[in-house]
Amino acid sequence: MTYIHRHMEEQILKLSASYSALLLTGPRQAGKTTMLRALAEKEVYGREYVSLDDLALRDLAKNDPALFLQLHKPPVLIDEVQYAPELFSYIKIHIDEGARPGAFWLTGSQIFPLMRGVGETLAGRIALLRLSPLSQREIGEAPCIPFTPDLDKLMSEKGKIAPLTAPELFTRIWKGSMPGIVSGRFSERNIFYSSYISTYVERDVRELSGNIDALKFNRFITALAARTAQLLNCNALAEDADIDIKTAKAWVGLLETLGIIFLLHPYSNNVLKRTIKTPKVYFYDSGLVCYLTRWSSPEVAESGAMSGALLENFTVAELMKGYQNAGAEPYLYFYRDRDAKEIDVIIEGDGKLWPLEIKKTVRPDKRLTRMFGVIDRAPLQLGTSAILCMADELGAFDRNKLIVPIWMI
Repeated sequence: MTYIHRHMEEQILKLSASYSALLLTGPRQAGKTTMLRALAEKEVYGREYVSLDDLALRDLAKNDPALFLQLHKPPVLIDEVQYAPELFSYIKIHIDEGARPGAFWLTGSQIFPLMRGVGETLAGRIALLRLSPLSQREIGEAPCIPFTPDLDKLMSEKGKIAPLTAPELFTRIWKGSMPGIVSGRFSERNIFYSSYISTYVERDVRELSGNIDALKFNRFITALAARTAQLLNCNALAEDADIDIKTAKAWVGLLETLGIIFLLHPYSNNVLKRTIKTPKVYFYDSGLVCYLTRWSSPEVAESGAMSGALLENFTVAELMKGYQNAGAEPYLYFYRDRDAKEIDVIIEGDGKLWPLEIKKTVRPDKRLTRMFGVIDRAPLQLGTSAILCMADELGAFDRNKLIVPIWMI
């Protein structure tokens, strides 16, 4: 099995030189522990690894956290720390007594409960990072550069990213971006995703919300996958899964908590008053979407009714991962108003709005860029726009309207 270097390694080392504690969150099987253990092997001093998946260690950490930290002294990597939030107060004591930078590396899969515990006890003392499944830049060993439609920057990157044909891109979409699949550790994709849902997702949802009906939850997450890249409609999800709307909203929140999905919120301001307020839903891993919606091969997925939604989900997730891997806040939105005018993605930064349209076409029509004018009335300046598509190479309608192959993001 080959270890795939993660872009976040640089951020981990940089923050560990300044902070005594670092918390890395993200979904299970995204590679958090593998990355931190690989980094620990390069350290000159020994870092002990402790997993709270071990029930005996978990019991000690919860019931006698002081003794736990005496037995497992820093520098230490504590895995699945959400199982023993009692440790946070004692880690705080170590930090306040002068623990060295990088003393505590912590991982956790249940993001929001962890954040509450950290916020209450370790605010200002801990660095927080979030790791998602592999990005296509990590898979292709390309540099970590969050995407913006900057022509000069994109021109300088052309030779650093290996081009992908449409079939190759859909193979990557269908296969997914979980390190265990990409690295070859698990060869049976369907068995991996089936086990992933029953072993991790259902179990974590049960831990966070109490008992659940596994069949109804499976129908729910499948219905959600079928609606990826669409406006979130909890009424329709509840109807498909035969649950009440309160449960549907709770399960959406839990899947977001576990890092399985994310919500893209609509861009709005005081000038653009006709915009809708409902978010769109996306999965971090397109392979999970393909598995849940029963696409049997990349070729069938590429030619099927969901191909456009799968491509959009993959693209938006890649944009999100690029910012997260660089340790940057992803200010990503979409636009849709009551007149059905829509822009797939808007990136906000440096006082500008960069609008992006995602299309499954090799030769996009310039008329697609007309829609970008709807945000020209916004308080922020309209920046360079781009059509993200299946083009073979970087192109442009003019200097402010680019044609960018999706494999370049």
